[in-house]
Amino acid sequence: MALGFFSRLKQGLARSTRKLGEVFTKRTLDDAALEDLEDHLIAADLGPAVAGRVIEQFRSSRFGAEVTDEEIRSALADEISRVLEPVALPFEPDPALKPHVVLVVGVNGTGKTTTIGKMARYYGEQGKKVMMVAGDTFRAAAVEQLQVWGERTGTPVIAGKPGGDAAGLAFEGLKRAKAEGADLLLIDTAGRLHNKGALMEELAKIIRVIRKFDETAPHSVFLVLDATTGQNAIEQVRVFREMVNVSGLIVTKLDGSARGGIVVALADMFKLPVHAVGVGEQADDLRPFSASDFARGLVGNAALSDLSDREKEGSQSEG
Repeated sequence: MALGFFSRLKQGLARSTRKLGEVFTKRTLDDAALEDLEDHLIAADLGPAVAGRVIEQFRSSRFGAEVTDEEIRSALADEISRVLEPVALPFEPDPALKPHVVLVVGVNGTGKTTTIGKMARYYGEQGKKVMMVAGDTFRAAAVEQLQVWGERTGTPVIAGKPGGDAAGLAFEGLKRAKAEGADLLLIDTAGRLHNKGALMEELAKIIRVIRKFDETAPHSVFLVLDATTGQNAIEQVRVFREMVNVSGLIVTKLDGSARGGIVVALADMFKLPVHAVGVGEQADDLRPFSASDFARGLVGNAALSDLSDREKEGSQSEG
C-alpha cells in the first residue's frame, strides 16, 4: 500500500529528526545537557531565537531534573507548534474576486512550476475553476511542464512564445479568466535571482500591467521555497519581499531534506502564512500546512495517533 501524505511527511522529516536524535536520551538537564540540546536545535535549522526559547523553557521548568526522551520530544513539539500555529493558514480563494489572482514567485529549482500544477489539481478537485499562466517565458521547459500539468489536471494554460513578454501574457490570462468565470488564476514567473535587477523589473511590470485590467490584482503573492536549501531560504524571503509584497509561503521538497527546521525559523522570523508543504513529485504531494503534524513529525514524536485516522481515510479513498 502506498504511504499516505502524513506518513510521507513524517518519513521526510525523519532526516531532520535524526539530527536531533543524538541528544534525546534519558539524562539530567544540567548546563552541559542544555548547551548540547541548543547546538542540535540550531544545527537542525530551527534558528537561534527558537532554540534559545526552548532552552530557557527547559531551564526554568526542568533544570536539574532527569528527563526522558519522550518528555523532551513532547516539550519540543509543543514549543514548535506554538511558533507554527499562527502561520499555519491554508489558502482559500476569495469567491468574491472571480478570479482570485495568485502570482507565484521563487528562484528556479524550488519546484515553483510543479507547485502551480499541484495547486491546480487540488483546487480543481475542490470544485474551483482554475486557470494557469505560463509566465516563466525564459525557460521553455517551464512552459512545457505547465502544459503537461494542464493536460493532466484538465486546467487551461495560457502560454506564449519562448522569451515573450510575461506581463502581456499575464494580462491576457487575467482577461480570459475573467471572461470565462474562473475562480482562481495562477501565474508562474521567472526566478533568475542572479540577475535581481532584471527580475525585479519583470515582476513589477507584471503587476503594473495586470492592474490595468484589475487594480486590486494580484490578490496574493506566494513565494515557493525549497526546504533543502536550509538557511538560504531566509535570504530568499528577504530578497523577494523587497521585490513584491509576498503574502504567503509554500515549502517544497520536505521529503528529501534534513533541514525541515527551517520552516520553524521562517515562521518565527517573518510571521508570513505558510499555506502548504510538499513531500514529493506526485499531484497529491502538496497539502495544506498543519502546525501540529509538522511539529510532531520534526521531533519524531510517537504521539501521532491523531494522524492514524486520517491515514486510514486516505488509504480508503485511494483504494
